Amino acid sequence: MPCTSHIEAINYLHVAMASSSLTTPTALIFFRPSRLFFLLLVLLISFSRSPFPSLAEARYGSYGYPGVSSIVSEELFNSLFLHKDDSACPARGFYNYSSFIQATHCFPKFGNTGDLDTRKREIAAFFGQISHETTGGWATAPDGPYAWGLCYKEEVNPQSNYCDSTDKKWPCYPGKSYFGRGPIQLSWNFNYGPAGRALGFDGLKNPEVVANNSVIAFKTAIWFWMTPRKPKPSCHDVMVGRFRPTPADIQANRTAGFGLVTNIVNGGLECGIPNDSRVNDRIGYYKRYAQILGVDVGPNLDCAYQKHY
Repeated sequence: MPCTSHIEAINYLHVAMASSSLTTPTALIFFRPSRLFFLLLVLLISFSRSPFPSLAEARYGSYGYPGVSSIVSEELFNSLFLHKDDSACPARGFYNYSSFIQATHCFPKFGNTGDLDTRKREIAAFFGQISHETTGGWATAPDGPYAWGLCYKEEVNPQSNYCDSTDKKWPCYPGKSYFGRGPIQLSWNFNYGPAGRALGFDGLKNPEVVANNSVIAFKTAIWFWMTPRKPKPSCHDVMVGRFRPTPADIQANRTAGFGLVTNIVNGGLECGIPNDSRVNDRIGYYKRYAQILGVDVGPNLDCAYQKHY
């Protein structure tokens, strides 16, 4: 799991010991061999990977591949999101390059899978999606409508508290609202809950942290990007060529490409609609970033004729 800390591993050990009516580390000798092996493996993995990347990891990525920073420098990042720190943008000063790169260290496969063009295309697609979700652009905006990504960090005028009360696994906490926050505009209790569990914060009791901590904000966006939620594949798998359509996907015309990523992100509202302005905005951002990174955009850009999940 990404971002697993030493503390989490030790806590897991304590829980396992408590569940076996054992209260001291020496009592591990009374564990069944299979359970003892598993617990020792948890600790070994945890302590073998520091939560803080080494210099080698920062430069080359956790698996020895070049990191995202080898494609996106700070200068390039700031030019892609040209107006993110303008006074007109409510999120000014929030989405900084350092926080983005720090967040990528928790997901070593992000922007690091496949050949160079595949890596660039995935990053362009990710930037395209988060830019639409946080856009401050308009048709006649300075430098064009697609130079205004990462302008917002919270949903404007949310229409509800985004609480699905039928979800008993991730129950809403009294008084909390799960409207869109962060680069991907993480929404709903059933997303905040598992994101928090994966990343080490309480997404149900403290959803506000996504709009208050820029590293966590970027982590939630990459977590959403990397995580499949059946029947949806992950956005990552789609963009790196690992998506394998099911019979249901084929029947729904869900074909690999940027359009399928849009379907994963917000297909229920945007897909199956020819010439939808929101879909076109996502495509516009994606095309701009792909052009700057020097890579083609690939096929199936929209989801106009796809059935949503």
